[in-house]
Amino acid sequence: MLLADDTAEYRQLLRVILEQDGRFEIVAEAVDGAEAVRSCTAERPDVVVLDLAMPVLDGLQAIPLIRAASPETAIVVLSGFARGRLDDQALATGASRYVEKGEAFSLIVPTLLEVTAEPVGWL
Repeated sequence: MLLADDTAEYRQLLRVILEQDGRFEIVAEAVDGAEAVRSCTAERPDVVVLDLAMPVLDGLQAIPLIRAASPETAIVVLSGFARGRLDDQALATGASRYVEKGEAFSLIVPTLLEVTAEPVGWL
């Protein structure tokens, strides 16, 4: 799994939650969308947890590039933006799921289990 968020504290909280769960291996972290694309190309993770609002390349710009570099990778968007136009855009450009950051800590594990259980053709 790759964690991509420009806020180090948020990445650390996600890391703690996922490591305590014990079912996920974090292979890389990224601080911007461009680094997320590079890491996906190199690591080919099963899942990317991707923020939308990041420097250099935002999440919406990174999604199709990640999808092209690693088509089998599920992309779970975590965003501080409420559902609406952005979640539709994220899903239309190739994200597997969209989770608001306000609900992320309760939904991240079930969402990740869901996307990793789905066959690639379902993404």
